[in-house]
Amino acid sequence: MSDVSSFFKMAFSVDCVIFGFDEGKIKILIIKRGEDPFKGFWALPGNLVYLDEDLNLSAKRVLHELTGLQNVPMQQVSTFGTIDRHPLGRVITTAYYALVKPAALHAYASSHVEQIAWLPIDEVEELAFDHNIILESCLSKLRSAIKNRPIGFDLLPKQFTLSALQKLYEAILGTSLDKRNFRKKILSMEILEDKGVTQEGVAHRPAKLFQFDAEKYKAIAEDGFLFQI
Repeated sequence: MSDVSSFFKMAFSVDCVIFGFDEGKIKILIIKRGEDPFKGFWALPGNLVYLDEDLNLSAKRVLHELTGLQNVPMQQVSTFGTIDRHPLGRVITTAYYALVKPAALHAYASSHVEQIAWLPIDEVEELAFDHNIILESCLSKLRSAIKNRPIGFDLLPKQFTLSALQKLYEAILGTSLDKRNFRKKILSMEILEDKGVTQEGVAHRPAKLFQFDAEKYKAIAEDGFLFQI
């Protein structure tokens, strides 16, 4: 192959899939596009990569420019390159995802964005480009991750009930879990500390409050585990 010039006539982009745990639900941060193509459509925060820019830095820049968010620890998930995924030409995109607590962040519409919203996953309809496919892929990645890495350290209050932790897992997995089995499994991991404290000011019988053991949480996050219920 002597002439490779045609291979340099395509663009690269990044798309940021920011999941949020809020009000007992998993939500997704979406933007309403303010320019063509797909002007007025809801979409994932995404844009083209500069020629002199690293992919990871591009993802951080794009997320900040469109939503104002900074210092969000995102993980690269996958690359999407369907030939006709962009109406203006060949664009290959790399998706990144993160799971955050929306209440702890200040997201706002910026750049060429008309509006932003945190929308429950089950209320998402048609998004621009192939963003529904990208969203589903990242959601599948998140659901796989929760089965071999502890999730919740930054999403729950410092002290929480086992019921609250179970609701987090159920929200991510999109299914109900057996209460007894969940508690047996999560307690066997030995990442929770029982400080002998119970809820206050509740109408029902106060439940025990737990907190994560930071050192054990970090260790198991690095080593991994198999969470099956």
